[in-house]
Amino acid sequence: MAPKIDINDYRGVWVFVEQTEGEPERVSLELIGKGRELADKLGVALTAFFLGESVQDIAKELIFYGADEVIVADHSLLRDYRTELYTDIISEQVMARKPEVLIVGASPVGRDLAPRLSYRLNAGCTADCTGLDIDEENRLFVSTRPAFGGNVMATIICPEHRPQMSTVR
Repeated sequence: MAPKIDINDYRGVWVFVEQTEGEPERVSLELIGKGRELADKLGVALTAFFLGESVQDIAKELIFYGADEVIVADHSLLRDYRTELYTDIISEQVMARKPEVLIVGASPVGRDLAPRLSYRLNAGCTADCTGLDIDEENRLFVSTRPAFGGNVMATIICPEHRPQMSTVR
């Protein structure tokens, strides 16, 4: 059983910025916009997490899309997505910096990465969300996703683990 964490130690909203050939994917840029809304509701910083090769200059552009800061891992080994390497780097930074929310695009890369991060961090992850919000009274990330073949919308919270994670369509 994993040790109990103090959820009060966790602050901030992070968006994993997926890239292809050094250029951010559109879904990631859209998620920065949504992440900005969530961070504002929580009164915290929005951080974009960007891995790739020769991406320092492009990373600066993520501020324009709404990020307060950008964490960059820039190395030739990060040019293309590598499951274990990306998982190692991101999970290490999450454990050190403790964001309360982590959002990943529901792309093939995101669908590979998010469950691995969730397992490594002992955090829940709601997959294929279509809606994100904040329960401001309880400081909870609220993820909405279709259930039962799309006939019902499920609202999911994760009150006892951090970071609270979702992949988003």
